[in-house]
Amino acid sequence: MAAIHQQVKETYHQLFGSDTDSILSVSPGRVNIIGEHTDYNGGFVLPASINKAVYLAIGWRNDDEVHLYAKDLDEKFSTTISVIQPGAHKEWPAYIVGSAAQFMKKGFALKGFNAVLSSDVPIGAGLSSSAAVECAVVFAINELLNAKLDRIEMLKMAQKAEHEYAGVMCGIMDQFASMMGKKNNVLKLDCRSLEFEYVPFEPAGYKILLLNTNVKHSLASSEYNTRRMECEQAVQWVKEQEPQVNSLRDIDMAMLQKYVLPKSELIFRRSSFVVNENERLHSVCRHLQSGNIAAMGKQMYAAHADISANYEVSCKELDWLVNYVKPHTSVAGARMMGGGFGGCTINIVKEEAIDALVQNIQPAYREAMNLDLSYYIASIDDGTHLM
Repeated sequence: MAAIHQQVKETYHQLFGSDTDSILSVSPGRVNIIGEHTDYNGGFVLPASINKAVYLAIGWRNDDEVHLYAKDLDEKFSTTISVIQPGAHKEWPAYIVGSAAQFMKKGFALKGFNAVLSSDVPIGAGLSSSAAVECAVVFAINELLNAKLDRIEMLKMAQKAEHEYAGVMCGIMDQFASMMGKKNNVLKLDCRSLEFEYVPFEPAGYKILLLNTNVKHSLASSEYNTRRMECEQAVQWVKEQEPQVNSLRDIDMAMLQKYVLPKSELIFRRSSFVVNENERLHSVCRHLQSGNIAAMGKQMYAAHADISANYEVSCKELDWLVNYVKPHTSVAGARMMGGGFGGCTINIVKEEAIDALVQNIQPAYREAMNLDLSYYIASIDDGTHLM
């Protein structure tokens, strides 16, 4: 069977003609080693782009029509440049037209275009397939227009597309990881300043194993926006007494206990998770740099316990998976990854133990949850690029 990128190119030429000039952009999904729900709180995250990606063949037309084809869904969509606006498009086309629209907002003249989309990033697994699509589109149109925008500018445009066209007020992490990823490195990203550094991630003998609950979640769900508001409320209460504070990043536990806990135990628990999560992330980076995988794994388990009990965005399926692997000495660490309420757990597992672990956990999960468990072995790869 032809590789995905070949299939996408062939499909493009079948639909739109082989004489059409097109380019192919590749944009990866991402994992996040630690640092969940910290991005929109001005904190730190530790993501990496992986070897599962979105593939987009795209080329100009001679009119103002837009013709899109999602190969995996076998769905076509058509519109015109003149009617592209927030709220006018639903589901997968919104990510593509919303990303293209960002160029018009910057004053670029946009012609009609054809595009074919395919992906091996699992949908709903918390690997940020939407950010991968947005980055693929922005990167490709930047090339077609010869717009010469830098990667930071492009990933901000991809984020805006998600805000305006998908209605999800996501932080910057997903687009940053997809656009800026580097093979065998994680990105320590300061979500406030966008300063970042690459931290080598090559734990000898270990692989990243993603266990997918196959419970579907949507980041646009009300709970995500509720958590944002709860965190903002904590900041507001602290800021009334400490005017220099602008986000949970500026707040320590003593401030939370003094200014937030007396007002709301719930908001205290939400905000304390974020403050603790930033601390855990700095610890993980130190452990990675010194090669202490066991200590890194302990921080991952602690992160899961905290996000489940205090931030309350886990679910019984995610908790079950983390609890199942915890006694296994071959698993250095595990936690839920992504927005929550489903998706994947990320597990750092000794390579030679993966097959046996999967063979044992799949039937046990089916019996406990009456669901199939799928899995992916991920390696850390380069970010968005042209093929």
